[in-house]
Amino acid sequence: MRWEWFTIGYTSITIAVIALVVGNSQAMRTAWIEDMLSLIPQIAFLVALIFVRRRPDRTHPYGMHRAMGVGHLVAGVALLAVGLNLARESVVGLVSGEHPTIGTVLLFGQTIWLGWLMVAVMTVVVVGPIFFYGPAKAKLAPVLHNKLLYADADMAKADWQTTVASIVGVLGVGVGLWWLDGAAAVFISLGIIWDGVKNTKAAIVDLMDQRARTYDSAAPHPLARDIVSYLRSRPWVGDAAVRLRDQGQVFHVEAFVVPRRGSVSLRRITEVSEGIADLDWKVQDVVIVPAERLPDEADTGR
Repeated sequence: MRWEWFTIGYTSITIAVIALVVGNSQAMRTAWIEDMLSLIPQIAFLVALIFVRRRPDRTHPYGMHRAMGVGHLVAGVALLAVGLNLARESVVGLVSGEHPTIGTVLLFGQTIWLGWLMVAVMTVVVVGPIFFYGPAKAKLAPVLHNKLLYADADMAKADWQTTVASIVGVLGVGVGLWWLDGAAAVFISLGIIWDGVKNTKAAIVDLMDQRARTYDSAAPHPLARDIVSYLRSRPWVGDAAVRLRDQGQVFHVEAFVVPRRGSVSLRRITEVSEGIADLDWKVQDVVIVPAERLPDEADTGR
C-alpha cells in the first residue's frame, strides 16, 4: 500500500511537470497521457483492497477476493481502449504529414529551446519507475501472488522505452526530421496497447476460473502439486487430485480423495483439510471430497 501511494504521488508530480513542457510534440503528448494511464493500476489496487478485506457472508459466501481480478480487468481494458485511440491519432498525424513545432522559452533570462527542457524532464522522471517503485513492486508481486501488482510493476519497468521514444521524437524535430515525433508517438501507443492486451487477457481467463497459475501467468501454480503430494502421503488415501481456483490473490481448493477403504472418518477429513490450509497462506477455503474415482478435469499433480 505504501508503494502504491508513493507511486500515485510521484506520478502526479510527473504529470504536472510534463504538462509544463509538453508543447506541440505528439510524442510528448502521448507519453504524458501514458503517465496518466499508469495511475489506473494503483487506484484499482487500493480500491480492490477495500473489498478484499471484507469477510464472507451469505451474499458473498466466497468473500470478495475477486475484486482484485476485476481491478486487473478494468486496468487492462482502459489501457487497451486509450492505446488504440492514441495509435489512431498518431498514425493519422504521421500520414497527413503534420509538422510539429517546438519553440523557445525564456528561462532565468536566457532563451532556451523547449526541446532541451523536454529531454531533461523525461530523463529525470523515469528514475522512479525504473530504479525505485518498479523493482520494489516486482519483488512484492510474487510474494503476495498479486497479478494486478505484477502488471503495475511490469508497466513501470517498461517506462524507459517510452522515455527513449519521446526523447528521440523531440530531438528528431530539432534536427528537422519531423516524422520522428509521430513515429515515436506510434511506438509509445503500441506499448500501451500491448500492456492492455496482456492484462485484459490475463484478467479474463482468471475470472473464467482457469487452472490456477503463477503470479505472472507463466505456468500452473505449483501449490496444486504440493497439495496432491501431501494428500497421497496420508496412509488412508489411495489417490488424490485437486481443483485449484484462483480467487484473485487467494485460492479455493477442492481436493478429491479416494480412500483405501470404502469409508473415511470425519476426523481424518478435518485433519487433511487443516493440513492443506497450513501448506500456504494463500489457501483461503478447503473442501475435501471423498470419491470412488477422481474427476477427469482435476489436477493429479503428475
